[in-house]
Parts: sequence; structure tokens; C-alpha cells
Amino acid sequence: MVQGVDACLGTIEGVEPPGSIPGRRPGRLDIGLVNNMPDVALKATERQFARLLAAASGPLDVHLHLFSLGELPRGDAARSAMAGRYRGSDALERARLDALIVTGAEPLAPSLADEPYWDALTRVVDWAEHNTVSTIWSCLAAHAAVLHLDGIARRKLPRKRFGLFECVPVADGGLFAGAPSGLRVPHSRWNDLAEGDLRSHGYRIASRSMEAGIDCFTKQWASLFVFLQGHPEYDADTLFREYRRDAHRFLAGHGDDLPALPSGYFDARTEGAVADFEARARKERSLASWDAFPRDWACRLPMLNLWQASATQFYRNWLGLVAADR
Repeated sequence: MVQGVDACLGTIEGVEPPGSIPGRRPGRLDIGLVNNMPDVALKATERQFARLLAAASGPLDVHLHLFSLGELPRGDAARSAMAGRYRGSDALERARLDALIVTGAEPLAPSLADEPYWDALTRVVDWAEHNTVSTIWSCLAAHAAVLHLDGIARRKLPRKRFGLFECVPVADGGLFAGAPSGLRVPHSRWNDLAEGDLRSHGYRIASRSMEAGIDCFTKQWASLFVFLQGHPEYDADTLFREYRRDAHRFLAGHGDDLPALPSGYFDARTEGAVADFEARARKERSLASWDAFPRDWACRLPMLNLWQASATQFYRNWLGLVAADR
């Protein structure tokens, strides 16, 4: 079970105040979540990871602690919502956590090393290497970590890698044990890492996709670092919401073209409906075309969460590894 987590709503309750620093205690796992997502996705990301850990924890007594990089730009509403619940990442140096999950962040500069939060994020990498049993680095955080640790630079993709992709476990050290055979993982990213670069620096590929490339890879430092280019924590409708957001931006005059439809995500009927919408949107690029956006997608999305079981099993295995090695 996860203490302080309402498994149905995915909210955090009873989070220790910022002045109270977590410490390792017998019989429980203290997991930190460094949530660096922008304001509009902050609460959803918190809920997604809380829900996933609740489903994966089983008999383990898991306590979730919230952190964020103080250098990230935040609006007043987000700061108010975080007050008394989140600590700054500098508090990690006084914390005694068993493991850490670090999310990505919104890119604000062309180069990762030029991001306003770069120095703070690299301090988290250095701290996690020597002070956790294991750390999961998600999306941009994974790219930032390997750049800092081994100088491996990510590469811009010609098109956004966007959709639900079939992935195959390769050599995972137990992370994918018991996962369903049809392993599918959501991906949503503009950048990629070359497998040759990772292998030449001692990283181990845990899962890959013929279409999406590397999904998960690991490297054993003093801590086991687990890197995810995909998003197993996503809700059933997250990719749908991303497409809807970007389509609306296009109609509002931002960008050169409509976003690509998420690959492997919708059924044939839905893809037909979106084709009709896109034809009108290209013919009449204005918010008036928004009326043609299919409205019944959301009601069919819950059955499309084909990755929930495998995501839960992945995090159950990870928590088990942390518990065994703490």
C-alpha cells in the first residue's frame, strides 16, 4: 500500500510539511517524486505516478514525498497548490529516501545545458547517484541525466515520436518480469538517443520498439539508474489530450501543420473521423473548424489503456528491487 495516497483519486494526502525531512525507517519505502512538469500538467503528473505506485505497491509500505526544482517558472496558482506539499530539490540533500522518480520538464532553451534549471537538475543527478537504491529518470530527465553523466547528447527527430508502440524486453534485470507479452508503451517526444552511444558508455538496453526505438535502459552506478523514454504512467486519454491541444494550437495560428495522429492509439472509426476533421482544418484554418473536432473520442478511450497492466508490473518489479537492496 501507499501511505497518504487515495488510490481512486490519485491525490496525495498527509504529505509531511516542508520543514519535516523524510528519513529511512524500518519496514517502509520512502520514494521521492521530483515533479518538474509545467503548471498545466503538474497535478495530472502527480496523480498519475501516485496512482501507479498505489497499484504496484501491494504489501509494501510505500510513502511518497513530493519535490520540484525551484528554478522552474511557476504561476501563482501552481505555487499556491504546491505550498506545504512540495519541497524544493535542495531538500533532497537532507532527505534519506530509498528511491527517486524524476520527471521531465518543459524545454525552454534549444540546448539542455542552457535550461534555467540545468544546474539544479544536475545536482539531483549527482545526489541520486550516491543516496538512492535506484532512481527512475523519465523523458527529458533521462536525456539530461545521460548528458551530464557521460556527455551523450540527444538528437532531434524529424517528426514527433507520438503514439502507443509495441515494445520488446531485451535484458532487463527483472524490471519486466511477469509483464504481459503484448507490451505497449506511450511515447511522446521530439528527441531520441542513439543506441550505439548508450552501449559504448556501458548502458544496458532493457526494452526497445521497432518503431519507437529504445524504450527503457539502465546503468548501475552506486545507485541503479533506470531511464525511460516512454511514459507508462500516462492516463488512457493523455495522448488524446496532447493531440487535441496541438490541433487547437494549429487552428489558432501556431505551427506549420496539424500534429500527427498518435500511432497505434485509435481505432479505424476514430481515425476516419479525425481525417474528416483534418481535411476541414487545412481547408479552413480557423477556430471555426474546431466544431468539426470529433466529440465522442473520450468515451471510447478507457478501453484503450492497454498499457496499465504492464506499467503496474514494471513499477511493482522496481519497488521489489528497491526493497530487496535497501
